[in-house]
Amino acid sequence: MLSYAKPITFAPTMPLYPKLPKLTVHLFSPGALAPTLLGSIFVSLVLFSSCSDYNKIMKSTDLDYKYERALGFLDSNKCFGALPLLEEVASLSRGTERAIDAAFYRAQAHECVGDFYLARYHFKTFAKTFPNDSRAESAQFQAAICSYKLSPKASLDQSETDAAISEFQLFMDRYPSTPYRDSCQTLVDELRYKMEVKSYESAKLYHRTQKYKSAVIAFENALKDFPDTPFRDEIQWLIVDSYYQYAQMSTERRKLERFNDTIEAFLTFVARFPDSQYMKDAQAVHAKCINAIENLEANQTIE
Repeated sequence: MLSYAKPITFAPTMPLYPKLPKLTVHLFSPGALAPTLLGSIFVSLVLFSSCSDYNKIMKSTDLDYKYERALGFLDSNKCFGALPLLEEVASLSRGTERAIDAAFYRAQAHECVGDFYLARYHFKTFAKTFPNDSRAESAQFQAAICSYKLSPKASLDQSETDAAISEFQLFMDRYPSTPYRDSCQTLVDELRYKMEVKSYESAKLYHRTQKYKSAVIAFENALKDFPDTPFRDEIQWLIVDSYYQYAQMSTERRKLERFNDTIEAFLTFVARFPDSQYMKDAQAVHAKCINAIENLEANQTIE
């Protein structure tokens, strides 16, 4: 008679998923291999049967049957199974209502499997090809959603983020009364913030690597592109510091001009952010610039 040894129960050691149930491991006695083998055989038979059933669907010449099965796969979230069927139905039933439906569901299936490039292409194509279809607005919105999902994290190139913002703006211009407007605006705000972070971090990288002239340009562009950024007082302070550090590194004949540039940046900073947390640091830089200018002018008088 087959028997199991006493179960050993333990909780996962990693705290990443605290709600996971406890795991139970059964230590089999030497004679307990047979049930495991039988279970493996059973699973294999089920998989083989499923594969065999799908092959029968694919080999069928009945497009209506294939279409219905494709929708069933899509409803069951078995999108990889739905895709080949929808591709075939859309291709072989061109010029019919069925082809229009299949084209829309094909785009949905591509989105479902995570192929957002193709999903975006098919949604946009659907909206352009069938502008009077009741799903055209939804398709255009889903194309923008695909662009949103293709937007990478802030540290990477933001071309897709910029494209996503353009997609949402185009959608809202095309459908001014759309019920998706609030959702679009929320997502656009999120994408814009990501681009703000990218602009801010790129400028700070110039500052950290002591490329102060480039840092000034990058920080000023960040303020120009995103005047309401939450980083604006820090950016304005870093402009002051970048001017100062650049002046410090300059040749003697250029220092006077660049310390004066620093003072101008300081005055702009004070006017815009009189209560900034960086004010003491900025005032210290300003005092150093005054002293440096006085020394430079004194040396010029002596010479």
